[in-house]
Amino acid sequence: MSELIKRPKSWVLVLTIGLGTLLNPLNSSMIAVALTRLQSEFQLSFADASWLISAFYLASAAAQPVTGKLSDMFGPKRLFLAGLVVVALASLLAPFSPSFGWLIVFRVLQAIGSSTLFPSGMSMVRTSITEGQGKALAALAVFSSTSAAFGPSIGGFLIESWDWPAIFLVNFPFIIVSFLMAIFVLPNKGMGKIELGRIDFGGIVLFSVSMISFILFLFSLKTDIRWWTLFILIIAGSSFYLYEKRRHEPFIDLDALKKNVNVTLIYVQFMSINLIFYCYFFGLPTFLQQVRNYSSGRAGIIMLAMAGCGVIVAPLAGRWIDLRGSKPSLLAGAVTILVGTGLILTLNQASPLWWLIIIMVILGISNGFNNISMQTALYEQVNAEETGTASGLFQTSRYLGSILSSTLLGLLFNTHLDITHLHYVAMVCLAVSVLVVCLGLRHPSRQSARN
Repeated sequence: MSELIKRPKSWVLVLTIGLGTLLNPLNSSMIAVALTRLQSEFQLSFADASWLISAFYLASAAAQPVTGKLSDMFGPKRLFLAGLVVVALASLLAPFSPSFGWLIVFRVLQAIGSSTLFPSGMSMVRTSITEGQGKALAALAVFSSTSAAFGPSIGGFLIESWDWPAIFLVNFPFIIVSFLMAIFVLPNKGMGKIELGRIDFGGIVLFSVSMISFILFLFSLKTDIRWWTLFILIIAGSSFYLYEKRRHEPFIDLDALKKNVNVTLIYVQFMSINLIFYCYFFGLPTFLQQVRNYSSGRAGIIMLAMAGCGVIVAPLAGRWIDLRGSKPSLLAGAVTILVGTGLILTLNQASPLWWLIIIMVILGISNGFNNISMQTALYEQVNAEETGTASGLFQTSRYLGSILSSTLLGLLFNTHLDITHLHYVAMVCLAVSVLVVCLGLRHPSRQSARN
């Protein structure tokens, strides 16, 4: 960070962008401890409440690639400021939602607005900071990872002290400071050529319809199966595949996935990891509140055992990767997530809190290894000119895993939540963990990747 300190303007630039980019991970994680309170407020089942998670990640997955291209067209500073305004509007209106449907609409707006901040911010860092750019990007990663890790604790404190609207209103200090600083600090890059045809609106719509119909079909498995959702899924999914193959700049480059099997399997592995991790990240706060009867504030503090460990382990994993390559760290993450998931099955009604915390620490350690090792493994397998596309698909795989986790929780926690249903979730995650370990063992070593 020394280069940034010597250049105050660069440091202020990173701080300005960081205060904006933390809004997406912060709002995606604070909701974890708010689900129980929102179920009570709007008289919802867990499956209904889980749409607050799925809708946010689905909107983020669709918005990120679009906003990256809009940043090139209209200028990153303009898009950054516009994104902050959209997040402010959504955060202001959400506490006054007249119904649960309106709350989902404001969550979607929040996701779209906050999704503009990262690509536009990254664009300004890459063009404005030449010396110490790597450290600047690392500093932005700290903003994102820290806000995501401490989101449940912040959310729990706010809900217990005020109520659920506070998790939306807490955004305003970050929005106001970032907006005022952005006006004076961010470089005012001119507008590029407006080419809206570059944006794959058709692919995004078909992708969104496919995912929504898939979630609705899964939710119907425990009641009356909605076969029409499966029919829509098949039609929309097939149309998406055929449409994307004809696009010059597709939303998801299917041909690239076919050409590089190693990269495709990295996406599959990362999606699987996020499915497992977010089942616990969103499921355990609800379990702590509804089964163990902890307050939202206490549940948020307990969640630090998992989220905080990931933040601590990540830099240590980074040093290990520098010495040995991504595979050893990747395998460590895969094995620890398998062990942590297996230990969830040892929990029973009489299990003490300290045993649950130990399990959460193990799961947190796995997250610290997995995030950085998977990203490094990806860059070992792609050419420099493919980095942008690969990074976009990497984020998409993260969102897909998160959406699948909320769907699984909605399916298994919907009618009744107890230790048995937590075990059902762990059994599914255990099977996926075995897949993660197998994919980790298959991953090429550093020398193989170089060759």
